[in-house]
Formats: sequence, C-alpha cells, structure tokens
Amino acid sequence: MTRQAIIERTVKAINQLPEDKAEEISDFADFVSKRYEEHQLTHGIQKLAADSNTFDFLNNEEELYSVVDLKEVYNG
Repeated sequence: MTRQAIIERTVKAINQLPEDKAEEISDFADFVSKRYEEHQLTHGIQKLAADSNTFDFLNNEEELYSVVDLKEVYNG
C-alpha cells in the first residue's frame, strides 16, 4: 500500500469517528511523530560520534600492562 493510500484510508476512518476519538488519533499521531523524531536525532548523534576522530588518540596509546604483569591468571 502506498503512503498516499494509507493517508487517505486513515483520513476516511477519522472522518467517521466522533470528535473525541478523532482527537485521540491526533494525539497518537503526535506521539508517534515525536518518537520518530527522537529516534532520528539519537541515530544522528550516534553516527556523528562514530564518525568523529575524537577518541583516535586512544588507538595510539602504548600498552601499560601485559600478561607478564599478572600475578594470577583466571582460567574460568
């Protein structure tokens, strides 16, 4: 089903409802829209952080400890 067909079907259904029920649908649509907007924002922030070079200095950090420094080895 196309986006336009979904919209038309929804509008038709809303037009058949009493005002209070139509208002509930409007409130739900606002909720879904805000949730989608927050998801997009979160995804954008995650992508921005993943693509940044902010923590690249950690890749060049020297190893301070090795297996030799262990006093006891855990063998699970």
